[in-house]
Amino acid sequence: MAHGGRRWPDLRIIVMAEHRLPEPDPPWVMRTYAGHSTARESNALYRGNLEKGQTGLSVAFDLPTQTGYDPDHELAYGEVGKVGVSIAHKGDMHTLMDGIPLDRMNTSMTINATAAWLLALYLTVAEENGIDHGLLEGTTQNDIIKEFLSRGTYAFPPGPSMRLIADTIAYTIDEVPKWNPINICSYHLQEAGATPTQEIAYSLATAEAVLDEVRARVSDETFPRVFGRISFFVNAGIRFIEEHAKLRALGELWEEIGRERYGVEDPKYLRLRYGVQVNSLGLTEAQPENNVIRIVLEALAVTLGRDARARAIQLPAWNEALGLPRPWDQQWSLRIQQILAYETDLLEYPDVFEGSRVVEALVEELAGSARAEMAVVTEHGGAVDAVDYMKTQLVESHRARVAAIEAGELKVVGQNVFTTAEPSPLQGGEDGGVMTVDSAVEHGSVDAVREWRARRDHEAVEVALERLAAAARDESQNMMPPTLEAAAAGATTGEWAATLREVFGEYRAPTGVAGAAAAPEGEALAALRERVDRVSEALGRRIKILVGKPGLDGHSNGAEQIAVRARDAGMEVLYEGIRLTPQRIAQAAVQEGVHVVGLSILSGSHGELIPTVLSELSEAGADVPVVVGGIIPPADERALLAAGVDRVYTPKDFDISRIMGDVVDLVAEHHDVTAEAALTAPPSA
Repeated sequence: MAHGGRRWPDLRIIVMAEHRLPEPDPPWVMRTYAGHSTARESNALYRGNLEKGQTGLSVAFDLPTQTGYDPDHELAYGEVGKVGVSIAHKGDMHTLMDGIPLDRMNTSMTINATAAWLLALYLTVAEENGIDHGLLEGTTQNDIIKEFLSRGTYAFPPGPSMRLIADTIAYTIDEVPKWNPINICSYHLQEAGATPTQEIAYSLATAEAVLDEVRARVSDETFPRVFGRISFFVNAGIRFIEEHAKLRALGELWEEIGRERYGVEDPKYLRLRYGVQVNSLGLTEAQPENNVIRIVLEALAVTLGRDARARAIQLPAWNEALGLPRPWDQQWSLRIQQILAYETDLLEYPDVFEGSRVVEALVEELAGSARAEMAVVTEHGGAVDAVDYMKTQLVESHRARVAAIEAGELKVVGQNVFTTAEPSPLQGGEDGGVMTVDSAVEHGSVDAVREWRARRDHEAVEVALERLAAAARDESQNMMPPTLEAAAAGATTGEWAATLREVFGEYRAPTGVAGAAAAPEGEALAALRERVDRVSEALGRRIKILVGKPGLDGHSNGAEQIAVRARDAGMEVLYEGIRLTPQRIAQAAVQEGVHVVGLSILSGSHGELIPTVLSELSEAGADVPVVVGGIIPPADERALLAAGVDRVYTPKDFDISRIMGDVVDLVAEHHDVTAEAALTAPPSA
């Protein structure tokens, strides 16, 4: 028979066939990673997505919320509502979830350093709406080690951060039993350059560190349930076969760890449970329409094989290398999932890769190499103590990937091969194919949080925060109960985090730059190094570059690669990592006597922060050229150049040696060095 143009086989004949399932499997949970501006605007977006057939929520929070700052904090400037929704207190969470049935919704929250706090706000809203915590389903990401390694939204030092994670898990296992209190993230490791081996090894090493921390906080009878509540958030890149094998290897090793390290025997607890967002690192600004094909193929890697199928999926939008996706762009990504689930036959069969010699060999290969790399992490003291080691390995792996693209060894269609193309109609229109958050959102959020503070019960908030501080000082106490008390009393995100910062102190994660090995010698690098030597000789000292990341953007992969390439080219490099104020950048530029300043922003806050840095540099008396890199739409690029930026680089500019050659030229021109000193441009890859 036919249905909607699709021909169906006679199920009476084939129902007992071994190569078919008696009934098709139900689809995975379909999500769209979404949130921007205010809670009210994000709520409208969520409700619209649910009407379009989305079956779960995936909440994107802005950087101040993720790092524990209120909208009116100095470091929040330019970042409010940009990469996600601003949530400062329970009132915002009430607005965000208004009209959404929390007792029937599966809600994923991409939140880490402040995961305990955002979960407390969610639980408080549920309770104040008469919903029992036992009915709530969802996930808090809550993986802080990968924040130190790749994403940068940490708030506290490693030790206290791990304790906070363990407290959250120990609390939820009985109080919110359907909740996944942590999502061990290999996703962001691949975004930072991890190989499949590193992705498996570092995520499993993180899981072991978390489980070891929790074990002391729960009974032996409870611990197998804890193991069963651990979930993973993985990446799926364009190498379709290898990526699928990676997931099968991850599942095998997870079961092995459960049985051998922790003595877990129940098969239900031993099963790898994972959600996925397919790869964003490989999405290109050049010919962005090609990204749709990439996304579909990557989605197949996590859906086609039944034994390693994702439980929940969110797909990126085609234009993420250009800027923030619009609702229509997110709808397109949702439709990809729906077509895979409802129009194809991939849910009708047992595992189609079972018995494949190729897949089995790849799984064995990846599992073996991951075990070896995990052993190295263990030699460094486990995942927490091995953060420096793992970070350096990721920087080196990412450098190798970038170098392969530059050399044409790793082909990226539309970027370094097949670059002749028609203009994309998807980027037409006044918005340039992306969404822009109105700067008025930040002003409104600042006013709103100040009004909230003015009309709440101040005494109740103070008492709750004092109890939180006392619990933080006493390692025998669980910090979740006082966190819930503070949420219910009306404390703010910034107040909760500031209370813990006062007890735990501040922290700056390693950059991985200093420990990265020297780059292999090549023609382009040798020519670049010679130019650096000539210009440095004319200047009387080494060219010195400050690489800075103003604001709260923690995606430092690009900045790290620029810093490493500058070092390999013979420049003196000043790179302090993430989360710098414009004032600090300007002060460092003057005190260190740099010749050029390079700024990296991927969070969309370049329109506010870059002009502020320029102003601070001018006031500090730093007369140096400034170059900027990031996800910057063309209109914003023109505005930055008009404001005084000397060069702007976006994801389409993948040749780092050529970028560094531009920097050498800028320094030479600025200091009136003769043209002979700069020589000629290095050959392109």
